[in-house]
Amino acid sequence: MREFIEKLKENGKLVEIKDPVSKVFEAPKIAKQTNAPVLFHDIDGNRAIMNVLGSRDELAAMLGVEKDMIIQRLSEINPEGEVLLVEDSPTKEVVKTDVDLNKLPIMTHFERDGGPYITAGVVVTEYDGVMNAAIHRMLVVDKNRIAARLVAPRHTYVLHKKAAEKGEKLPVAIVLGADPAVTYASTTRVPAGKEFNYAAALRGKPVELFECSNGIKVPHAEIVLEGYIDPEERVDEGPFVDITGTYDHVRQEPVIHITKILHRKDPIYHGILPAGPEHLLMMGVPYEPRIYKAVSEVTTVKNVVLTEGGCCYLHAVVQIEKQTEGDGKNAIMAAFASHTSLKHVVVVDEDIDIFDMQDLEFAIATRVKGDMDIMIIPNVRGSSLDPRGSPDGTTTKVGIDATKVLAEAENFERAKMPE
Repeated sequence: MREFIEKLKENGKLVEIKDPVSKVFEAPKIAKQTNAPVLFHDIDGNRAIMNVLGSRDELAAMLGVEKDMIIQRLSEINPEGEVLLVEDSPTKEVVKTDVDLNKLPIMTHFERDGGPYITAGVVVTEYDGVMNAAIHRMLVVDKNRIAARLVAPRHTYVLHKKAAEKGEKLPVAIVLGADPAVTYASTTRVPAGKEFNYAAALRGKPVELFECSNGIKVPHAEIVLEGYIDPEERVDEGPFVDITGTYDHVRQEPVIHITKILHRKDPIYHGILPAGPEHLLMMGVPYEPRIYKAVSEVTTVKNVVLTEGGCCYLHAVVQIEKQTEGDGKNAIMAAFASHTSLKHVVVVDEDIDIFDMQDLEFAIATRVKGDMDIMIIPNVRGSSLDPRGSPDGTTTKVGIDATKVLAEAENFERAKMPE
């Protein structure tokens, strides 16, 4: 994390706030207004950073590629990087068993929030030989308890369920301020237990892990919270602003008891602004290579983007090199199959800039005939985060084929100025 922050600083991308700032509303508001990586030097005497991967520019820098090559790079990576177990870690510079989460700069972001939320914590669990690392939103209940939103049927939920069925505590470590590649990898759907291997592949060098006192192995980080998920205890979690920028429901969720805090000297806490640019990229971009690969099975795909206006989750634009009539609709169906939360898909030709919403609107305006090019698919599984979804989780999906008719290609040729 510190190396990445230094690179941001060297490239003039880092905003630094040295005046004292409150962790209740003020720091999140500054992060939202800044819309760039921002390092706070004094939040109740602590340091914190937000918007670390706040744009595709930062993500491209992490991957070492140009912005328009992000999806191609992510699609090519084999999640089999090297992971090394080491004895010591700078994370162990300070060890506290007298736990008080209120002393950390854990932020309250919006006026109706249920309380302060840990938003960038990588939750590492292991049970019956199966390891998982994933980001979950976590509400601070009191000085040593956290309510974690565990979504079925994702791995942390499954591991906790298996342990709870036997009345056992599930050991856990929450990693804050790791290498951004590690944090990003924990949001990506990879084979079980391969999150840190995938992070190593992203970094192009091994990820070192050290073992916590409860047996969980974690990467070097600014802060690590050790503890366990209680097999029975549940409390209200929420309200919380999720990716759509609207409040999610209050639910009864499992409780994590924190028994120990490890951290570097003068640690840098990492927070993700809910519904902010980093949240959108972290949650959405990992699905783009999945869509890319799925569409590549049915036609020649050039690029994919989950748009910010669609919360980087519900709207996709797929760029193809159309070979035959029907390719556009095949691409739509492949995209929906690869990302079940996807709600609307637009498929375009190579000459449309998928990062330019004006160009996208041009394609819809000039290449779409409503009765022939719009697919409507009712009563299918949607996203639980969609406020317009049905109570049973179903929705209506729409696909728009905004590609040229091949037999009439000359009618769609875009005028060019001479050299």
